Amino acid sequence: METTQTKQSGFIRKFIGDKAFYKMVLAIAVPIMIQNGITNFVGLLDNIMIGQIGTEQMSGVAIVNQLIFVYNLCLFGGVSGAGIFTAQYFGQKNQEGIRQTVRFKVWMVTVITLITIILFLTVGSNLIALYLRGEGTAESAASTLYYGKQYLWIMLLGLPPFMMLQVYSSTLRECGQTILPMKAGVVAVFVNLILNYILIYGKFGSPALGVRGAALATIISRYVEASIVLIHTHRHKAANPFVEGLYSTLKVPGQLVKKILIKGSPLLFNETLWAAGMAMLAQCYSVRGLNVVAAQNISNTINNVFNIVFIALGDSVAIIVGQLLGAGKMKEARDTDNKMIAFSVFCCTCVAAVMLLLAPFFPLLYNTNEEARELAKYFIMITAVFMPQNAFLHASYFTLRSGGKTIITFLFDSVFIWCVSVTIAFTLSHFTALPVIAVYTFVQMGDLIKCAIGFALVKKGVWLQNIVA
Repeated sequence: METTQTKQSGFIRKFIGDKAFYKMVLAIAVPIMIQNGITNFVGLLDNIMIGQIGTEQMSGVAIVNQLIFVYNLCLFGGVSGAGIFTAQYFGQKNQEGIRQTVRFKVWMVTVITLITIILFLTVGSNLIALYLRGEGTAESAASTLYYGKQYLWIMLLGLPPFMMLQVYSSTLRECGQTILPMKAGVVAVFVNLILNYILIYGKFGSPALGVRGAALATIISRYVEASIVLIHTHRHKAANPFVEGLYSTLKVPGQLVKKILIKGSPLLFNETLWAAGMAMLAQCYSVRGLNVVAAQNISNTINNVFNIVFIALGDSVAIIVGQLLGAGKMKEARDTDNKMIAFSVFCCTCVAAVMLLLAPFFPLLYNTNEEARELAKYFIMITAVFMPQNAFLHASYFTLRSGGKTIITFLFDSVFIWCVSVTIAFTLSHFTALPVIAVYTFVQMGDLIKCAIGFALVKKGVWLQNIVA
């Protein structure tokens, strides 16, 4: 009996924190959740507004957003490599080190954005067309392509402010400041929501612009958000000492560039290949017809709202554990990480239960056909069932990344999705007659292998490293 009680006590000490612990975690995570939550909620309303126009418009916008998602993840990967150093420099209170990482981020996002714009301008139509080869009429495919192109050309104008926003928001978060990006995000999403209503439907004397209106609303809100973050950061130098002399030069010491590239290149390639893998998965599912594209769009929209919990907690792992590693507190970093992973899985189990309850009702908000609604319902339910698994994977990924184990995260994330997930999806969608829901379920089940690998790596402690000492 005493042995059992001892084990239970040990389990509680290892995986459950005290009040101060959860207060610290939530102080970082909640602002990120609020910002992402409001952003995704307004994205949901945006999506419903477009979904009220018609299935082709909704599908065209969904396909383009899937492609832009690859760019977004490229940016995330580009700033994340430097971000590992930013968090650890902040733990050291080294402001010049932070400045140098910001300069590196500016160079990185500029190169990625220029390449993306050139790519979309030259082969954007061909990329959209990849998703229109499934079952369905030629007229429906042509209409979807037309609306997708309309949306894409306007969205390109929003990439420059978005890239600078990522530089500043990521740096502020790595320095433990999550409130400003949250406030700017809240303002931006309300600007987006109001402009969506006016420009999509032609309210208050505005012409009804449909998908073009949705794109215009998005890029205007991005300029608003970036302006708030950049201006406020530079006006409050006492709270953000790294901005003092930030642009006195754009040179970054060669030794630091080499270090960031060694640690960061796997992250950049990882995020890019992972996002491309997700786009490839969507393309595999689209082989089953345009109704699948519409259903995936509906499902992904509500998934994004619910995913904010494990995404914010994963970001918190990178920030809190990264700072502890930079300060050389290895034992505390391991203990904190155990509790944060357990907390993330618990929270997402609760979130998944709510998501399951909403699954039958959410697709009814869309002006689409019954088959698309039914497929969307099952996509949402399956995603909910696997949400605790995804929470564990996300927290494990950021644990490994916080200690600079970027080669391992590259293998763990993007190599896995291409070698396992895409292989399963491609094989089952092209060489079997299985329904798309079954294909989607088997792809999710494939991640159980990844869970076992992640558990072993985190437990072994290969990530316990100070990389700025």
